[in-house]
Amino acid sequence: MTPRDAIAFVRRHGVVLASAKGPVPNLAEAIAGEPIRGSWWSHPKGNAIYTVLQAIQGDPAVLVCRAVKGKITLVHRRLWPFLIRVAHRFPAEHLAQIHEEHTKTGRHMNRTVAFPDWAAPDIRAQAAGLAEQDALAALGDWVAPARAGG
Repeated sequence: MTPRDAIAFVRRHGVVLASAKGPVPNLAEAIAGEPIRGSWWSHPKGNAIYTVLQAIQGDPAVLVCRAVKGKITLVHRRLWPFLIRVAHRFPAEHLAQIHEEHTKTGRHMNRTVAFPDWAAPDIRAQAAGLAEQDALAALGDWVAPARAGG
């Protein structure tokens, strides 16, 4: 799977997990072409998985956050207004945008952009005009019920 194929996968599904198991598709397993037991790093296609995940995480049409159960989640831009509309159903830190950076020493660091700072005004305006039930329907059953006080 190429980065272009992976972006099409995210676009088609709307919300996917980068590599964790969960209620939405898993991109690492799609790249591998099979279920992965244990860490994807040890899979024969581990290098390909790494290359594609790095490429897709830099795509402006993909939000990298922790929306699904606190795991690295990829959300296609077409669903951003729906996600923003039901933001009260998530811990705020789960909707922060994540940028993985590599330091000169080779360490990986995550830089975050707090929610809703990553969302452009036009996306926020679209979200404000949506009914909550429409947003939930667009996102799917993985969205948790509203938190108390939310």
